[in-house]
Amino acid sequence: MLTRSFVCLSTRRRSDLSNAHLRYLARQLAVHRRVIGCRWQRLTTGRQALLVLAHLRCGDTYAQLAAGFGIGIATVYRYTREATEVLATLAPNLADAVQTARRLAFAILDGTLLPIDRIAPDTCPVLLQGAQAPRHEHPGPH
Repeated sequence: MLTRSFVCLSTRRRSDLSNAHLRYLARQLAVHRRVIGCRWQRLTTGRQALLVLAHLRCGDTYAQLAAGFGIGIATVYRYTREATEVLATLAPNLADAVQTARRLAFAILDGTLLPIDRIAPDTCPVLLQGAQAPRHEHPGPH
């Protein structure tokens, strides 16, 4: 898989982003710009995608991103909000997400493992045979 490296502005560490992710978001942003009739933007859709993914992955502040990309803080805010809204329209709605999660043994939302305290007997045959459920380490106080 091809990746593109970039330097996170706040920590000066290198991070890898998949070219596929960058191209996908750039294509979705291009479609969005055509739909709303936008004829000109300060950054191309590819640079906007890189800015937004760098923000989401590294957590750089808007001021740091503005300095790194040579644009204003308000522009960073607009670009980040626009891309987040575009991604949100592509996400499944709550009913679809719950339906998908219903078929899984556990679900991870926003990087958090959600513990499940009830398991239906017919959906987990291993537990019926006397095996113990796997334990997950949860950070923080117990």
